[in-house]
Amino acid sequence: MPEYMLLLYAPDTSEDAEQERARWAEMPEWLEVTESLRKAGLLVANAPLHSVAAATTVRVRRGEADLTDGPFAVTKETLAGYYVLRCADLDEALRHAARLPTARYGSVEVRPVMDAAEIPVPGQAPPGS
Repeated sequence: MPEYMLLLYAPDTSEDAEQERARWAEMPEWLEVTESLRKAGLLVANAPLHSVAAATTVRVRRGEADLTDGPFAVTKETLAGYYVLRCADLDEALRHAARLPTARYGSVEVRPVMDAAEIPVPGQAPPGS
């Protein structure tokens, strides 16, 4: 079965203690959804991420690494965590993404994970051709 990454985007609450407490109050719902995905044999991996204050962005320009504190771009929503699910198809992955609390106040981006066999190799015909 193909794998799908669910990228969880939520408004940055690092400066709003009340919103931060409200998010952590959702923990029972998160645990329920996560356990149901595990029991169904769909969950490959999941984890929350530290705040954007802990992020470092790396860019290499003219052979030199340039490190910047924080995320790549300033946005109202930040990448808060992820799930990797093994689902029959995209429709199933989308159904589970809609169950995640973040979908109510942020967004959940669902993307297929490339299998190693799908990665193009220079000088060879593209996979599946």
